[in-house]
Amino acid sequence: MATLYLASGSPRRRELLRQIGVSFQTLNVPIDEEALPGESPSAYVERLARAKGQAGLGVLGDTDGAVVLGADTAVVMDGRILGKPANREEALATLRTLSGRSHEVLTAVALVSAERVVAQVVRSQVTFRPLSQAEIEAYWASGEPQDKAGCYGIQGLAAVFVSQLQGSYSAVVGLPLCETAALLAEFAIPCWQSLPDHSQEVAGRG
Repeated sequence: MATLYLASGSPRRRELLRQIGVSFQTLNVPIDEEALPGESPSAYVERLARAKGQAGLGVLGDTDGAVVLGADTAVVMDGRILGKPANREEALATLRTLSGRSHEVLTAVALVSAERVVAQVVRSQVTFRPLSQAEIEAYWASGEPQDKAGCYGIQGLAAVFVSQLQGSYSAVVGLPLCETAALLAEFAIPCWQSLPDHSQEVAGRG
């Protein structure tokens, strides 16, 4: 079986891969995340996911049997990418923009080996209920928005803001698990690795 490497420092992506029982090693591959002039959000996240995967492959001394997973997530409102906040004022402004409206979350996942690259972009729509200024300020004070694209984490305290989700919850967190599993299967990397066998225990009951 190929060895999977995750080219990401995101603890959320590591947790999601572990959730579906996939073994992997982690690579640290910082890349330039500046959007290109005229680049669409969808093209942006796919380019970065591919670049992370290719950069990860580049740092490996031996690429034989190696597959590198790169991923990128963008929160998009009115065609504009809402990145990580530079400061408190920017975060508060972003959260006010998201309040009471729907926005799109795009997550791209790419798998890169020495022989080929496969990638997919997953779109989800998230709707926030109206937020009060006090809630917005309290959320910023919690520290959670500071390193998050779009200034929120759906898997954390901001779960109480989300009134509706259309699409993949795990993609909004940072990695679309259904689509990732399908891409991994193309490289003969299974999910649910090393599951305990309870079949005899179940068969013997009664």
